[in-house]
This record gives sequence, C-alpha cells and structure tokens, in this order.
Amino acid sequence: MKPTIESATLTSASFEELVKEMLVRLGEDPGREGLLRTPLRVHRAFEFLTRGYSQDPEALLKNALFTVSYDEMVIVKEIEMFSLCEHHLLPFFGKVHVAYIPNGKVIGLSKVPRLVEIFSRRLQIQERLTTEIAETIQKVIQPQGVGVVIEARHLCMMMRGVEKQHSEAVTSSMLGCFREEQETRTEFLALIRQRPNGA
Repeated sequence: MKPTIESATLTSASFEELVKEMLVRLGEDPGREGLLRTPLRVHRAFEFLTRGYSQDPEALLKNALFTVSYDEMVIVKEIEMFSLCEHHLLPFFGKVHVAYIPNGKVIGLSKVPRLVEIFSRRLQIQERLTTEIAETIQKVIQPQGVGVVIEARHLCMMMRGVEKQHSEAVTSSMLGCFREEQETRTEFLALIRQRPNGA
C-alpha cells in the first residue's frame, strides 16, 4: 500500500519534532524556557520506558537455567512493576507475583524480575503482560506449572475517565498444575497474600 502524505511526513519527522508539534497543539509555546529541552527529554524517556522491545526474554532465561532435583514451589513475589498503557500512554504500576514448580530445571532467581522488566518496558495491557510472563517461563523451562498474579493501579483510571484513585486491577495466568490442581493454586494464592510480618 502506498504511504499517504501524512504517514510519509510522520516517518521523516524526528521524535523531537513530533513532541514539539504536540506541545503546540496542546496550546503551549515550545520555545519558552521550561519547554526548550522537553522534546529531547521526552524522547529519551520513551526510549527508556520501552527498551523491552530490544531485549529477548527467552534468551534471558536460557542463559540462567540450572539442573536440580528440587520439585517444590518456587515463588518470587512483590516484584515492582512499571509499564505504559497502550491505550493512553499513561503509566500503570504495581506488584507481580510469579511461581512455578520445577521439572528438573530452575531459573536464576534474579532473572524472574528481569523477565518482568522486559515485558513491562513495552506498551502493554495488564492482561497480556500477565500471560506473556507465564507463557515464556512455561515455554523455556517446561516446569510442572506456572502461576502469575499482577496487582496494579492505572493512571488512565485514576487521572481521567472514572477518576477512581483507589481502584486496583488484579489479573492472573495459571498454567499446568496451577490451572489443573486447585490445591496448588490455593497454596500459591495463600503464600502471596502473606506479608513479611506474618499478617
């Protein structure tokens, strides 16, 4: 399909030029002191916030696999997560809880938060983020099962729209024994609800 004049213009315009145009359309003066370097800052910020596109989640896990005889639940909980909603480009943030039951292989513990980081540093919706984390672990290490729960607050709900500041979205993805066995799922959910003080 032949590109339109509008799309060709967007392609040739730099990121900074597009941000400057946005500022003008919002009624601002991009030449005033406080906004002079804003296009560059926004460009750098979005490069940082979407750097997950340039990272390979499967390669991350494959480089940190260890053979073990351990076959009990492994949980990494309360992983801090920040992402951008693909609908409004506004942040959503919260906690990610990940569990799996090994089947001869475990992942280096630090790689679980890094996996969360890769997928969250892309334009996302919470539901897809949850399944991507679970499905990647399932595919790479083929455990008996994987469970992922995300609890997050969305600025697109808090700052605009319904403007509900205390609402929280909870999503889950349960694969393998976490889906098939209620006892396993219940144990996982009970463990992530426990707080450090035992509450």
